[in-house]
Amino acid sequence: MAEIDLKTYGRELGAADLEDLAVNIIRGLAMDAVQKAKSGHPGMPMGMAEAAFVLWTRFLRHSPKDPRWPNRDRFVLSAGHGSMLLYSLLYLSGYKMTMEDLMSFRQLNSHAPGHPEYDLERGVETTTGPLGQGFANGVGMALAAEMAAAKYNRPGEEIVDHYIYAIASDGDLMEGISHEAASVAGHLGLGRIIYLYDSNRISIEGSTDLAYSDNVALRFEGYGWHVQEINGHDRGAVGSAIEAAQGAKDRPSIIICHTHIGKGSPNKQDTAAAHGEPLGEEEVKLTKEALGLPLEPAFFVPEVVREIFLKASARGDEMMEGWKAKFAAWRKAHPDLAAYWDAAHGRTLPAGLEGRLPSFEVGKELGTRRASGEVLQVLTTEVAGLIGGSADLSPSTNTNIKGSPSISKGAYTGKNLHFGVREHAMGGMMNGMALYGGFRPYGGTFLIFSDYMRPSVRLAAVMGLPCIYVWTHDSIFLGEDGPTHEPVEHLMALRAIPNLTVIRPADAAEVGPAWMAALENDAGPTALIFTRQNVPILDRTGLAPAEMVKKGGYVMLEAADPELIIIATGSEVYISLDAARTLKAEGRRVRVVNLASWELFDAQPQEYRDSVLPPKVTKRLSVEAGITQGWEKYVGPAGKMKGFDRFGVSAPWKKIAEEFGFTGEAIAGMAREMMG
Repeated sequence: MAEIDLKTYGRELGAADLEDLAVNIIRGLAMDAVQKAKSGHPGMPMGMAEAAFVLWTRFLRHSPKDPRWPNRDRFVLSAGHGSMLLYSLLYLSGYKMTMEDLMSFRQLNSHAPGHPEYDLERGVETTTGPLGQGFANGVGMALAAEMAAAKYNRPGEEIVDHYIYAIASDGDLMEGISHEAASVAGHLGLGRIIYLYDSNRISIEGSTDLAYSDNVALRFEGYGWHVQEINGHDRGAVGSAIEAAQGAKDRPSIIICHTHIGKGSPNKQDTAAAHGEPLGEEEVKLTKEALGLPLEPAFFVPEVVREIFLKASARGDEMMEGWKAKFAAWRKAHPDLAAYWDAAHGRTLPAGLEGRLPSFEVGKELGTRRASGEVLQVLTTEVAGLIGGSADLSPSTNTNIKGSPSISKGAYTGKNLHFGVREHAMGGMMNGMALYGGFRPYGGTFLIFSDYMRPSVRLAAVMGLPCIYVWTHDSIFLGEDGPTHEPVEHLMALRAIPNLTVIRPADAAEVGPAWMAALENDAGPTALIFTRQNVPILDRTGLAPAEMVKKGGYVMLEAADPELIIIATGSEVYISLDAARTLKAEGRRVRVVNLASWELFDAQPQEYRDSVLPPKVTKRLSVEAGITQGWEKYVGPAGKMKGFDRFGVSAPWKKIAEEFGFTGEAIAGMAREMMG
């Protein structure tokens, strides 16, 4: 075939035919990238090419010149397996996604990985792929947008005025998190949401009829959404549906787009084979012939097609520049609000904040969850953008902000979020709020239910989002609720997540510094682990100060030339201190180390870590009311571990402590045996 002239190809076409060409170019890029990589998902990009074309060229307000423009529309590809659709759109629109990136799809160090990974400079708003996560992220973004609009907008000065768009798949809507998040979105009337649902009725195993027969329209009407059904390949219908959705300002919108997966493929359209594997060289050839695309070169993009997208991007750039002028005028007119905006978006903390946190009376007993609640009352007043709530457990997690209204439909100025009994949605929405910018979300539930949040927590860690989890009722000492509610493996399971910082304070005095450590952590999420039961507020005379908890691990009770080191966390610290003092009275030298956060401790210089856990002291005893797996790292081959390698029991917590040896006397006995 003669070499194609990219400058003239397609210019003789009429407007409708030119749009047909642009849509088919998207399909061609998806086919070629997946074929070259020998893996991937071509079917969804091919099926949603028309809808995405309309959205990106007619409606989406975005600026490749400034991908961080605060008032941009957000686009979330919840159906992350169709990543080549997003990468093609970003390339065509002039982002830093290059043709070389498309050609290295799914390869080592590529900017076009198999599923989208958060990369705002290249226009990727969030990491998706685990289905349903993007759906919930978008709900969190929309909630953040409503709260931001309520906080910053003034009549005639609407500096927050945009939409949250997403493409979701059959699989997204099967996942439970989408049910939870959709329910919240409808309840709160989040009218900035416009989701395009790619209803192609195909999943990996075959037809969705195998496992999925929901009446999606009725389902979302029941949630309080604005619902439309269209032919997803009809560009006019797509445009009209988006316009109608924009008019439904009091509720979220879903546009059910009936599409054909692998659209245009003569043999694989509407088959599971088009979902998650290359079409094959012969089928790519047949499909290009059917679509009127040249067979060579691969990754063919005529200039006339790119010009369509670049023209749309230029309109977005103009909107962005206009907004910046409007924002500058708003900033001048509202200096106090502007200062709050800067602090919230910059995540800056007020000077001297830690010194203004509540103190707690030594000698009394207080659950660390209650201490956290008192600290939080101050933090939410002083820290710009700090906002959160719980999954229907605020009286127990102490996450309710006193004197502040609750966020509700049409009223977004309060400080209390109610996620309902929806832990997974809470986690996904927190991620969306953090991604949106200007908010530092926290969410509370019992530690046992962190399992329900885990996929979202893991993605927060992958993206490095500064979410804060308030997980209370942290051990078998929860007591009477029994094994279903008593976490034993959860601390270790959370510590296994890279880039998640877990902090378990020993007493109320350590709670404030632990919260400060969480707020100062901009590199990833933080889990704050608190007790239900009361624990003594320690007299720090002769002990290291509570602020040392920010180092993760520290020598709490010193002993010169120690024979043995007891390493404890949380509510097991005070019983370890009791044990060490008993042994001291017997003439034994026992150091107590509070290892409240493995991650913070491991980040300290080696010299400091060796000063806390000297290598020469090999007799070490760990004390934590959870599984022992993992403690080998710190106790070493000569050490022992006091833990709980079974499920809990239902009984008053003090009876549980006595029965299973979590007392100062029992710990002292183990130490004696080790020292001989």
